[in-house]
Amino acid sequence: MDTDDFDTALLAAAMAQAEQGGWSSVSLLDAARTAGLSLPATRERFPIRASLLLRLGRIADDSALADDTATGNARERLFDLLMRRLDVFQQYRNGIKAVLRALPFDPPLALLLGGATLESMRWMADAAGINTTGLGGLVRVNMVVGIWTHTLRTWEKDDSEDMGSTMAALDQALDKATRFRLFPAETDMNAGGLPDLDFAEPEPPAHPHAENTLQE
Repeated sequence: MDTDDFDTALLAAAMAQAEQGGWSSVSLLDAARTAGLSLPATRERFPIRASLLLRLGRIADDSALADDTATGNARERLFDLLMRRLDVFQQYRNGIKAVLRALPFDPPLALLLGGATLESMRWMADAAGINTTGLGGLVRVNMVVGIWTHTLRTWEKDDSEDMGSTMAALDQALDKATRFRLFPAETDMNAGGLPDLDFAEPEPPAHPHAENTLQE
C-alpha cells in the first residue's frame, strides 16, 4: 500500500467516526485499526488528529491543481479550482460537517485550519492567474478566502447531489469579487469598484496642455 492509499483509508475511517460521534470522538488509533493499518505507521504519518485534516486539505489542493490547463479567464478558473476542492470534500461530507460544527468550540484547531486555508487559497489564486504579490496580493488572497468561506457555508447546508446551491453561491461571490476588482483587468467588465491595488506609477498626460484645458 502506497502512502496515498494509506492516507485515504485512514481518512475514510476517521471521517466515519466523526460522522457518528462528532470530531471529538475521532481516535487515530481506532481509525487505523478499523482500516487495517499499521499503528506505528499511523503514528509516524499522523502524530496528532489535526494532521489528518491538514492532509485532507492537501488532497483537495492536489485535486484542484492537477488539471493545470489554464483555459478561460481568471474568474472561470477560480470557479473550477474551488469546485474541484469541494468535489473532494463531498466524498467526506458528513465527517467534514462534524469538523465544521466543532470549530467554534476548538479555537486552536480553528486557528490551525485557518492558516492552512489561507495558504491553500493563495495557491488557488495563483493558479487562477490572480496576482498574489505585495500588499495588493495579500488583500486579493483574503478576498479568495472570503469567497471560499461563503461557499463552504452554503455547501454545508446543500444536500443536493449536484451541489446546485453551492455553485450558485460561488457564482454570486465571484460576481461580487469582480466588482471589487479581484480579477485582472482583462476579465473585469465593470468600471466601478475599488481601484486596482497594484501601485504603478501614473502615466504623463497625453497632451502637454491637457491639465490646463480642464481649468479654462
